[in-house]
Amino acid sequence: MPQRRACDLTTEERAEIILHSEIGPRLGGELLARLARASTALDVRRRRFIYRRGDQADTLYLIARGRVKICSIDDETAREAVIDIIGPGALFGESALYGPGARERSAVAYENARLIRIPVGEFREAMAGDRELYDCTFRLVGQRLSRAERRMADFALDAIPARLDKLLVELSERYGREEPGGVLIDLNLPHREIASIVGSTRESVTVRLNAMRRAGIIDFVDRKILIRTPAASAVAGLQ
Repeated sequence: MPQRRACDLTTEERAEIILHSEIGPRLGGELLARLARASTALDVRRRRFIYRRGDQADTLYLIARGRVKICSIDDETAREAVIDIIGPGALFGESALYGPGARERSAVAYENARLIRIPVGEFREAMAGDRELYDCTFRLVGQRLSRAERRMADFALDAIPARLDKLLVELSERYGREEPGGVLIDLNLPHREIASIVGSTRESVTVRLNAMRRAGIIDFVDRKILIRTPAASAVAGLQ
């Protein structure tokens, strides 16, 4: 049976997706129904842009499935700095809440993704009428900003090997899955993507990861990274 297209989802099905997102537990039935009615669903293929820097910031998104990469792309060199990779349930595009204007970052489908799109006006009205949603939304925004600030501090204070070690620990905490041999980071991570996150080159990342594998700290499983030692050891192991 062919998979249904996003545009064919009913209001009730969109409501179910919103309910299982990170804002869902804060929504009462009436508010949930209102956001579902105002929303639309879309499918975005891997590596396609959801929005680009400079686009009008007029929409928020929830991820129903797949993952999305938030990044900054230099106009002159086309070099990419990965800000974050977020997964199912996540809210993004929150810069639309700050007022009318253009996007400062780009969002790209890291995997084939299904998204729920909510107009910012509807979302603002929902926040204005529901203190729990208001608090939850800005708590999520604050957590994301804190993560970005920690990474900026790492860029200023840490050498590239330390940045990479810390990134693996962070990803193992966010996307880790217990396996008999350790903790598997359940995310396909090409070395070029890791390099974009830690501000390095693909070649340097490859050298570091191979050294960690030889030391027995990590292994590679189907293009994913398995951390064989506890997270703290993964950080300290090659310092």
